[in-house]
This record gives sequence, structure tokens and C-alpha cells, in this order.
Amino acid sequence: MPNSVRLNQQLSITDLGTRLRDATFVVVDLETTGGAPAQAGITEFGAVKVRSGQVIGEFATLVNPEIPIPSFIAALTGITNSLVAQAPRLGAVLPTFLEFARGSVLVAHNAPYDIGFLKGACAKLEQEWPGNHVIDTARLARLTLQRDEVANCKLATLAAYFRTDIAPTHRAFDDARATADVLHRLLERVGDFGVETLEDLAAFSSRVSPAQRTNRKLAAGLPDAPGVYIFRDPKGEALYIGTSKNIRKRVRTYFTASETRRRMTQMITIATSVDPIVCATVLEARVRELRLIAANRPRYNQRSKRPERQTWLKLTAEAAPRLAIVREIRDDTEVGACYLGPFRSSAAAQEASDALQYAFPLRVCTKKLARNPRSTTAGCALAELGKCLAPCTAAVDHLAYDDLVAQVRSAMSGAVGPVTAAVQVRMRYLAEQSRFEDAALWRDRLAHFVQASVRTHRLMMLARIEQVVAAKATPPGGWEVHCIRYGALAGAVTIDPGVEPLPVVDAMISAADHITAPAPSKVAGLTEEAEAILAWLDSDAVRLVRSSAALALPIGCGGALLAQLGQVRGEIRAREPVDYQWLTATARRNIVSRIA
Repeated sequence: MPNSVRLNQQLSITDLGTRLRDATFVVVDLETTGGAPAQAGITEFGAVKVRSGQVIGEFATLVNPEIPIPSFIAALTGITNSLVAQAPRLGAVLPTFLEFARGSVLVAHNAPYDIGFLKGACAKLEQEWPGNHVIDTARLARLTLQRDEVANCKLATLAAYFRTDIAPTHRAFDDARATADVLHRLLERVGDFGVETLEDLAAFSSRVSPAQRTNRKLAAGLPDAPGVYIFRDPKGEALYIGTSKNIRKRVRTYFTASETRRRMTQMITIATSVDPIVCATVLEARVRELRLIAANRPRYNQRSKRPERQTWLKLTAEAAPRLAIVREIRDDTEVGACYLGPFRSSAAAQEASDALQYAFPLRVCTKKLARNPRSTTAGCALAELGKCLAPCTAAVDHLAYDDLVAQVRSAMSGAVGPVTAAVQVRMRYLAEQSRFEDAALWRDRLAHFVQASVRTHRLMMLARIEQVVAAKATPPGGWEVHCIRYGALAGAVTIDPGVEPLPVVDAMISAADHITAPAPSKVAGLTEEAEAILAWLDSDAVRLVRSSAALALPIGCGGALLAQLGQVRGEIRAREPVDYQWLTATARRNIVSRIA
């Protein structure tokens, strides 16, 4: 009888795991100098310890990171070098925090970022990471909230949606308290899913859909090799095309909890097969992927499906040339047309056009003009303001307008200096007037123009060379070799360690695809293919084996300026998009002066 009583006894919820109400959570937020977590440039700790919905402990301190705090970080957070000069160093703060968090569940918003820096700090100070269980409120929100409830899962958005008592301020303690409030609201939501214990919460956060479990068999038998994989529906049509260094391992991830994209989860429910295409190299796999996506346009691929959506900035070939945004390159370069691009959007093309137009005020009207117009009127408002030479009137100075067109053609052909100088003068003027937002807009216009210049000439450099053969050493001691013709990949081969490479290279070149020379201003294949090839050529340890012509860019096409502009723009967008209203006048002035 005693045994039967034990078998029929109902287990309590405590026997099934740690109840959420009994768990201790330490909600943490860090402010950092940016960069890699291994550097552990932490400037502030903020943490709140909660249990049963009540705050039972708080931890907050500034930290001297012992490295300079970038100006854009200081503008965003208000934490400056002088503010942390007398603050304790990481070696004093980290052990105290780890003791504060001992035995608790760590919670952070976008946890990989904060936890990554904590782990980096432990590694830097040679301390063992305690291995606390971690909850990411951003991931929990994505699993719990619907798109019609919140536009995104940023902390500020969730705090506003849940009307937390504390609003995020980009300071660690305030953000930790806001995250704690968000955590409590999310825990209320997950209760509707039957989540009552920490174990339930862990399973819920890493849950795998029934479709993922059912279709795991699709990954069976796939090769452990680089290449392309194609998910197909019952009719055999391509649903999604991807690429990987290891096809089998990559496809398996679609059936695990690491796959959180809703469109991919939906795609998996439809897929009935996966076709692998083994490739000699990762670059060949990437090129094949791009070509297959452009040819098949799978409905679950969001990028690279419509290369025809790219735009170019064109100097037209007509009596009074002007700048125009177009969708294709025509065979009219021999009669005077000039192209810059492609741009990834019409808006970017317009930004570049604004910069070029400011330096060289060509006409902006779109009507077709005669070489010798008969109109005796004064022209449009721009002509009256002296911002257009009025080629629509009989009084036009043809030589002056032709000279202006020649300068535009020169700028689009690789001499960006005059455009840069004109826009910088404009930026300095706006900065002196404290119109920093307007100056930043002109900085972005200049960046779009210079980026297009560098991109155009890099692509044309590759498109004009009949053949380039390059090789890159592989870790085992072999080689991967590619044959590139007119900007398109014509052949690829992997050479095993110990094999004489040159005979294999010669055989690969002989078997490579024949590529026809493209029209001027075009590459032979897809633009994205040429850019993938350029990225590979730029990578470390690539050696030039043979080339039918020199790989060279115009000396003034803007490479150095682009790197400087990219650094400034990258700093501003390092963590989250920044509204310029958040920046102090000094910080905004510095952003302008960096490139002016």
C-alpha cells in the first residue's frame, strides 16, 4: 500500500522546477566604448536584482575603461573621459558585480551584447565566467508580441508600449530598471503559454516548431562541403536559395531553435526537399547563389532577387546634357553619355546627384532642348538666380555650358576633388551657422557620391580586364584559384596540399567559361557577382597569378575620402540610429569638422 500511495501522489509545481515567482533575476545593462567584447571597454554597470516582482538589490557604478571614449559614444550616453577619470577600474568592479549576481538568472536586452562584454571582461581579467542562465528580453518579446502590437523590439519601443515607470536613457542603471519592468510584463504574457517555471521559460525561449521537428529529415544526407542549397516546394519550384561553407551544417540550423525568422519558419512548413550543389570554393558558391536567385526569384529570398531595381546616375547625351536617374545602361557612351553606379536605391542616386549638381549647376529641367534655341525669354527661376546657364534660351553661352558638362564628365570619370571641395565649403558655412543637421545632410550626399565613384571604378576596373587569375592559400596548405573574365567568374578550383599547382591552374583556365566582353560601363555578369569577386580579391593572402591588364583605379576617384566618411557615419550608427537632437552642439560640430 505505501508504494501505491506514492505512485498516485500528485507532484507539486515545485517538484517540476523553479517557479518564476521564486527565481532571482539580475537585470543588467552596460555602457561601453564600443568595439569588440574582448577589449571589454565598459564605462558603466547598472543592475537591478528582483524576486517575486520586487526589487531586492541595486548595483550601479561608472567604470574607468582605461581607453578613450569615442566622441559619438560620449554624445549619446553623456559619459565622458573626464567623468570616468576617477571611477574604479574594471578589475575592482567586475568581482563585486559577479558576487552581486551569484546564483541568479541574468537578464539583459539584446543579451548577446551585454553578456558578450561581461564574458570578455572575465577573459581579460582571467576570471572564470560563472555560467549564469541568461534571458534575453528582446528575444522573449519577439516570441511573445505580435507585429501589430509593436513596430520593433527595441527597449525604448517596449518601454513605451508597456508604459514602464522608467524610460531608457542610454545610461546603464535607467536602462536596467526599464528592462526589469519590461521583463515583468513579458513574464505575465508567457503565463498565457503555460510558462510557470524557469525550465518552462528556457524551453519557451528556445522552442522549435512542429514543422521544424518534422522536416529535420530534409538535412539528412547533405554533403559536408561548400556550395548552394535550394529548398523546394512539392511542385519542385525553388522556395529559398542559400549558400554555406558546409551545406549540411547550415541546412540543419533551419530545424533548430537558432532559426527565429518567421518567414523561414513558414518556408520550412512548405518545403519538401533540399537540393545541394557542391562547389569548389566558397566564392563559386556565392556566385552560383546570386545567379540562381536572379534566375528563379524564390519568394522567400529577400535580397538579390531583382537586380533590375538598381539605378544609375547618368549624364545624358543630348544638345544640353543634364543629370538623370535611370534603370539601365544604354549603348550611348560613345556619343557622350556617362554613368555612375549602380546605386542600391533611387534615394541614394538622388543624394549623389544633389552633390554633383551643387558643384556643377547643370540644367534640371527634363524637356528636350535644341542646340540653338530661339527663345528670347530670361529662362527659369534658377537662371534668374544665376544657378543655371539657361541653355533653353538663345542667349546661352555654349562654350561655358560645354565646359560645365566636361567638368561633370571628369568628376564622374574619377576626379571627385571639385565636388568634394564645393560640398565641404557648404558644410563649413552651415557649421559656422550652427546648422549641424543640414551640414550632416550634405555630408551624407557627399558620401553617396564618393561611394558611387569608388564603386563604379572598381567595377569598371574588373569589367575591362579580359582575364584575371588569382589564388588564395587554404589553411591545410592548399590553394583555391579563380579565373575571372570581364568581371564574371569563369572558373574555380581547389588544389589539395602537396599537389603541383600550375598544371591544375592551366587545366582550370582551359576549361573556364567563355565570357563575351560587355558594353562600356557594364560588367559581364551581375553587379553583385562582380562585387563578391572584388571582396574576395581584397581579402588577405590573395595572390595574383596572371592578369591580362593592370588592376588600377583613377587616383582621384575618392577612396581615401570614402574611408574617412565611412568611419564618421559608422561611428554615429554604431549602436542605434541617433537623432541629431540628442547630440550636443560640440559633438555635432566635431562630426562636421572631421571631414570638412
